Amino acid sequence: MVCTLLGACATGTVVLLPEKDGRHTAVTVKQGDREILLEEPYAATRVTPVGPRAYRSSAQEVESQFGPALAARPSRAASFTLYFVEGKDEFTEESRLVVDRILSEIALRPVPDVLVVGHTDLVGSDPFNDALGQQRAETVRSALIRLGIPQSDIHAISRGKRAPAVPTADGVAEPRNRRVEIIVR
Repeated sequence: MVCTLLGACATGTVVLLPEKDGRHTAVTVKQGDREILLEEPYAATRVTPVGPRAYRSSAQEVESQFGPALAARPSRAASFTLYFVEGKDEFTEESRLVVDRILSEIALRPVPDVLVVGHTDLVGSDPFNDALGQQRAETVRSALIRLGIPQSDIHAISRGKRAPAVPTADGVAEPRNRRVEIIVR
């Protein structure tokens, strides 16, 4: 909700901002026993002694009133997925092409925080898949470090087979589950 809602407690103003991807959002502002539903971009309300009062804000008003707060917001997290050859920590050919996009996204961030999460399909034991997921995450982490990203900015973990992208029965080899997710914040 942080990216879709602006609130200034000092002024008692709440403004619903448009989502970059066009998704529909809404929020209810409640004061005492009165409430107002904000459900379109720039719908707004002011908290007053007699209850909330709805009005229509604008991009100009938002910039004027909330510009410094908006400028201080961190960028939204960007997520990338790299896929692996079955039973290995080797990228598929398509995944090799994604690495440049990851580096570009990291370069946009003044203080990047990169989380690398290794996953496996549901073939094999939990201990095997935990180790393979970690090995895959470490492979990506090492590659990013070799490409100039400080190691202190990158954290690698494994989810093994616990969070499949495509639910399958245990023992089913599903290529889309053999992945590493890279979250750049």
